[in-house]
Amino acid sequence: MNGFILILPIIFIRYGIVSLFGKQASKRTTFFPPRKGKEKLAHWIYEITTLLMIIVLFFNEAILNNAISFIGLAICFIGMILYTISIVHFAKPNKNGLNITGIYKISRNPMYIAFFLYFLGCSILIHSWILFFILVIFQVSVHYLIISEERWCIEQFGEEYIYYMKKVRRYI
Repeated sequence: MNGFILILPIIFIRYGIVSLFGKQASKRTTFFPPRKGKEKLAHWIYEITTLLMIIVLFFNEAILNNAISFIGLAICFIGMILYTISIVHFAKPNKNGLNITGIYKISRNPMYIAFFLYFLGCSILIHSWILFFILVIFQVSVHYLIISEERWCIEQFGEEYIYYMKKVRRYI
């Protein structure tokens, strides 16, 4: 199975499903708040590693010939389901524009967790240490982007977001 097929679900979820909720939801999912210092570099690393992960998948094959491969496939499915749920809940913020219900009661960043799980599953599925290494770099850059998002959320939502931060973990 060509690895290109593994790119399609993420594209469909990111652009297809989110578009069902209108332009505002699409805008929200592509918004990056202002970044400072290391966060600017992290954003570029995020963009480059995302592209590299897609390229690596495009030029590799998914190999379903052993138990490890099926574990990778299962992790991909978990990532896709979590990503879909995250997108749907993200598209429906409260009246202030904050997401604190649904899956956002468990994690402040379920989309990033889902993305990580999906590409972890893909790296197992295509038996690629290169993809795994790129994913680790991607995830480190994401941490800095999350910090900039949290700062922006505190500026936008004030005490409501600070309370939410105390109540819900950043990741899991």
